[in-house]
Amino acid sequence: MEKQSSHDPWLLVPMAGLLVFGLMAIYSATNGTGDPSLFYRQLAWAVFSLATLVFVYFSDVRFIKDNAYIFYAIGIFLLVAVLIFGKKIAGQTSWMKIGSFSFQPSEIAKMATILALARFLSDDETDIRSIKHLLVALAISFTPVLLIMLQPDMGTMLTFLPLIATMLLLAGFDIYILMLLVFPLFLIISGFFSIYFIIALALILMTVLIVQHKKFKFHQLVVIGSALATSLFTHRFASELLKPHQIKRIQTFIDPMSDPRGAGYNVLQAKIAISSGGFFGKGFLEGTQTQLRFIPAQWTDFIFCVIAEELGFLGASLLIALYLTLILRIIWAIYSINNKFVELTLSGYVSLLFIHVFINIGMTLGIIPVIGVPLPFVSYGGSSLIGNMIMVGLAMNFYRNRRSLGYSGRLE
Repeated sequence: MEKQSSHDPWLLVPMAGLLVFGLMAIYSATNGTGDPSLFYRQLAWAVFSLATLVFVYFSDVRFIKDNAYIFYAIGIFLLVAVLIFGKKIAGQTSWMKIGSFSFQPSEIAKMATILALARFLSDDETDIRSIKHLLVALAISFTPVLLIMLQPDMGTMLTFLPLIATMLLLAGFDIYILMLLVFPLFLIISGFFSIYFIIALALILMTVLIVQHKKFKFHQLVVIGSALATSLFTHRFASELLKPHQIKRIQTFIDPMSDPRGAGYNVLQAKIAISSGGFFGKGFLEGTQTQLRFIPAQWTDFIFCVIAEELGFLGASLLIALYLTLILRIIWAIYSINNKFVELTLSGYVSLLFIHVFINIGMTLGIIPVIGVPLPFVSYGGSSLIGNMIMVGLAMNFYRNRRSLGYSGRLE
C-alpha cells in the first residue's frame, strides 16, 4: 500500500505566500518616512506565529477538542478584561497593553468561539432540535459578540455572524429558524440607510420567508414587522445611536465625495492607488500613493491598495488566488474527513477567512463601508496573524491525523 503524506503542501504554500505578500507590503508601506520598526515587529510576529503553527500541528487532536471550553473561557475572560483595562484607540476599547506588548483579544476570541461551538455541536448528547441545546449554542455564539459590541467594535462583531450561521446550519439547525433570527438584524442595520431601502428590504425578506416556509404565517409578519419598526426607529435616531465617525463612514460609503478630505479621503486615495497600478504595477517600492503616504496607516486596513498599486492587477490577482487556494483546500478537508468536530471547526474558519477577505478588499474598492477589518496574513498585527496561524495549524493537524479522525478518501 502506498504511504500517505503526513502534511498537505496545498495548505502550507498559499499560507506562506500570503505571509510573504504581507511582509513585502508592510515593508513598502513603512519605507522611508514611515515607521520601519513596524516591519521588524511584524517579522517577529511572523516567526512567533509560525512557531505557534508548528506547536498546534503536533498537538493531540483530542487535547484540542477536550479543552475547547477552556480556550473559550480564556477568550471570554480577555474580552471582559479589555473592557476594564483596555486601551482606547479611535473610540474603541479593543486593545490590551502590557508594557510594550499590545494585542487584540477579539482575534483570539474568534478562534476560541469556533472551537467551543464545534465541540458543543459535535457532542453526541447535543440535540439541535432541543430548545435547551439551541439556547446553549446561541449563548456560546453571541456572548463574545455582545462583549465586542460593548467595546464598541462593529467590524469585528460583523465577522462573527457568518461563522455562527455556517456552523449552526452544518450542525443541522433549521434554516428557516435561522432566517427568522438573522433577517431582523439585517433590517435593523438597514435603519442607517434610506427609508426606501428599509421598506424594499423588508418586502424582500418577507417574501423569502414565505417562499422558504411555502406558506404565509402570522409569526412571519410579527418578526418582520417588529424588525421594521425597530429599523425605522433606528433611522429616526441614527445620530444619537451612532458615534460621529460611524455616521461619517456610512455617509462616505454612499458618497465618498461628500467629505473628500475627511472620512472619504482614505477610500478615494485607495481607489486612485489601485487604478494607477495598471496590469503589472509600478514596481516594488515605486508606488507614488504608497511612498508619499497619501493613505494613513496603509499597512493595516488599506494594505490591499499597496499591493495593487505596486504589483498591479497581476499581483492583486495572485493574492486573491492564494486566498482561494487556501479556502478550497480547507473545504476539501471538510469534505474528505468524516468527523463532525473537524467539519464544524474548519467550516467556521473558512467562513471567517472569507468574510475578512471580502470585507477588507470590498472596503478598499469602495463597494462596502469602511469598518476596520484586517486582511488575513497580510495586514500588520500580531493578534490576527497568530489567530489565523492557529487555524491553519489545526487544518494541517486534522489532515495529518485524517486516518484516525475518519478519513473518507472520497477525493483521492
